[in-house]
Amino acid sequence: MLRSMIHPLSLTAMSALFVTLLMAVFPNETIYASLRGLSIWWQVLFPALFPFFVISEVLLGLGIVHFLGKLLDPLMRPLFRLPGIGGFVVAMGYMSGYPVGARLTSQLWEQRLITRIEGERLVAFTTTSDPIFLIGAVSVGFFHNVALAPVLAAAHYGSGFAVGLLMRLHGRSEEIGSKRHGASEPSAEKPIVSASTSSSSARGDSDPTPSVPVAGGKTRQRSRFYSALHAMHEARLLDGRDMGRLLQDAVQSALKLMIVVGGLVVFFSVVMEMLTHAGLVSALSEGLRLVLGLAGLPPALADAVVYGLFEVTLGARAAGMAGTGLLHQVAIAAWVLSWAGLSVHAQVASLVSRTTMRYRPFLIARLLHAFLAAIMVYLLWGFLGPSL
Repeated sequence: MLRSMIHPLSLTAMSALFVTLLMAVFPNETIYASLRGLSIWWQVLFPALFPFFVISEVLLGLGIVHFLGKLLDPLMRPLFRLPGIGGFVVAMGYMSGYPVGARLTSQLWEQRLITRIEGERLVAFTTTSDPIFLIGAVSVGFFHNVALAPVLAAAHYGSGFAVGLLMRLHGRSEEIGSKRHGASEPSAEKPIVSASTSSSSARGDSDPTPSVPVAGGKTRQRSRFYSALHAMHEARLLDGRDMGRLLQDAVQSALKLMIVVGGLVVFFSVVMEMLTHAGLVSALSEGLRLVLGLAGLPPALADAVVYGLFEVTLGARAAGMAGTGLLHQVAIAAWVLSWAGLSVHAQVASLVSRTTMRYRPFLIARLLHAFLAAIMVYLLWGFLGPSL
């Protein structure tokens, strides 16, 4: 009986029932929280994410991703043990912010351009805040100090890069075992590469570059740039959609994804409001104050950690208002940005749910990223921190 009660499914069901009861007890607060989440989605997330979702779909259909994959493979392989095509996800993920990296990673998996292990590595360190939010919303909006942007960006993105290097070790034994036994990973239902196109060519792996005949019966290797153009051309031919159809599909796909993102934002806004009225947030904050005090950190930062545990914006705003000393506040803000909040976790989980990628490596990477970012703020403060 006890074992069935503490089963994850039972706990989830009881939590959902508890939140439902709270919504019935606090109907006005539920509506207010829903409208607040909807406002955040419409005024902040939709204009920030929708264009990137559309353009990423278009670039994938045009073969630009394959072009970049071929060019970036000599860099991505030794650093992150990823195919070159992952470089596109890294660039878009860091520029666009969460959850764009997870979206692109799941697309690459569906098109059989990356394996499950590579996808888990990729999504683990491309889930970051976008520079506009980090600088405009956090540094200027919440802290009212643009001089914090360098140290906050260096800590956040630098620790993300470090997580990428550490994730090289993830799944290594599984890869060796699969190669030893000749096992192939289950792939998506709709591969874009034909039988005449090797998977390594589509992925941007370091396969031998095509050669061309020259005088005397000899051959010379074509440049990597030419090979990248060839990979882009093949991908475009295999896609086959004209520009109008490609743009239409991109907009429809982006809209569907934005509705999912919006629903999750509204849901977590309501959950956070209900937990606050039930007193659970205050209880968590009190317990965390004791932990922070034992660690030598200001106990007043507990509210920022608790809010950031669920949602990035609320946590970063609470860090800016903590009043415990700028260094500690920025460190907690870096922690919140790198952890990303359970709201973003739910978005990432929904995006990779149709793949074989697992949530656990992502969770471990978020924890690692969060604590590394906070530590890097303390280490870099003397070099990049604002002069007081």
